Amino acid sequence: MMDEKKIARINELAKKAKSEVGLTPEEMVERDLLRQEYVAAYRESLVAQLENTYIVEPDGTKHKLGKKQ
Repeated sequence: MMDEKKIARINELAKKAKSEVGLTPEEMVERDLLRQEYVAAYRESLVAQLENTYIVEPDGTKHKLGKKQ
């Protein structure tokens, strides 16, 4: 998971991009890299959660959630 400083920086850059000042080319690159890192961490977290998800049948049996075919 990403640390709070990086998430705060993403939010700061997003706010600056919406303002009249805008972003410099270096800040745009930084923003894109931080966003890619955030999305990768989010996906990793989601995959880990789904790998630990079980379906409970009406008869009480459990089986792991499989990959979509």
